[in-house]
Amino acid sequence: MLFSNRVDAGRRLAQRLHRFRGQDVVVLGLPRGGVLVAFEVALELGAPLDVIVVRKLGVPFQQELGMGAIGEGGVRVLNPDVVRIANVSDADIDAVEQRERVELVRRADRFRRGRPRVPLEGRVALIIDDGIATGSTAKAACRVARALGAGRVVVAVPVAPTDWTTQLAADADELVCLETPENFFAVGQWYADFSQTTDDEVVGCLERAAACELGPSAPGRARAVSGAAMDDLMGIDREVSVHAGPVWLAGQLSVPEQAIGVAVFAHGSGSSRLSPRNRFVADVLNRAGIGTLLFDLLTLDEETDRRNVFDIELLAQRLADATIWLHAQPRARQLPFGYFGASTGAAAALWAATLEGIDVAAVVSRGGRPDLAGPRLSRVSVPTLLIVGSEDDAVLDLNRSAQAMLRCENHLAVVSGATHLFEEPGTLAKAAELSRDWFLHHLNAGGTGPKP
Repeated sequence: MLFSNRVDAGRRLAQRLHRFRGQDVVVLGLPRGGVLVAFEVALELGAPLDVIVVRKLGVPFQQELGMGAIGEGGVRVLNPDVVRIANVSDADIDAVEQRERVELVRRADRFRRGRPRVPLEGRVALIIDDGIATGSTAKAACRVARALGAGRVVVAVPVAPTDWTTQLAADADELVCLETPENFFAVGQWYADFSQTTDDEVVGCLERAAACELGPSAPGRARAVSGAAMDDLMGIDREVSVHAGPVWLAGQLSVPEQAIGVAVFAHGSGSSRLSPRNRFVADVLNRAGIGTLLFDLLTLDEETDRRNVFDIELLAQRLADATIWLHAQPRARQLPFGYFGASTGAAAALWAATLEGIDVAAVVSRGGRPDLAGPRLSRVSVPTLLIVGSEDDAVLDLNRSAQAMLRCENHLAVVSGATHLFEEPGTLAKAAELSRDWFLHHLNAGGTGPKP
């Protein structure tokens, strides 16, 4: 795999695009996955972030096969070869376009939430996606940017097929790609984590960018917010190295001004501190005045041994070590702590909460496997919230069984319509709101981190 996930790809792409820093640039993500990549680029460049909403036009009898794309402003791009080979009629094309335009308008309204589009007149439109396959959506986005008055159009992606430039050369002034591997079949094959991006994650990126003066709320005066500048704006928001027993682990620490507490995140198997879903939840907590620490539970070498990924006792000890490390940080040492665990990370969070010397005020499990904490469940003494999707049948049953073993204050919240990854519209936001409310109540009530 070339990239861990879209966040990793975005940070690496941002380094290639560093020369655009200081120019009059608008970063435009293609929803949904491209927005996660674009956010990292906008943050690095200190540029405003917006979306160009485009929709693939799928062949009627094979929706995954794109015969073209549409974009805002009435733009339509067709791939004549696909149309000819699939024998698609003009009437069929019009019917597909009509259906997709309804969805395009819905998404544009959903993503911007009433915010005006960032003006493009005379500016550099930096169009970002998580990868190029056929190029139809990127081509449509280029034409939308031109129609909106962009002075220069640049398309930048992490990965694309070797012939990708021939697809877009006529529509973009410049093309940037990190990797063009041979045997390219699909964008997702080059990502370790290419899980579906939700509407809520897109909205979260746009709102976070706007809050950092990177987005539509401050066009023309955007700046990079990092280091000391971020300290001034939000307290602490920086990458950290977490000392956990014999190793140092990469992490991201965010502590808002006047924070009421800090939630330490434990990700699930196959994920990392860069998990877009955990980052979305962390953003919701940060806006509510709750600090967050997202960190890798294992080193890169340790991850190669799959036994470590499911070693709940090891992961729990890493979480406890990170809590002790966090307690030594100046902005956090006086704050109460909580644990937020997803999937196998939930078992680690519950296990860590029972360890001697660790005092946390609350635990939240999202789509968790608390059953993997085994006999430790009956020893958990802190208020525990279990959040599960109503359509995640197997995990829901496991959580009900685990809840019966808990002897502490607890609650099982079932999010209607959600599957295991909370990919359905509004479900991740609901899980984040439940987490926020649980932490707001219980972090205010007590808990001071590790016991002396």
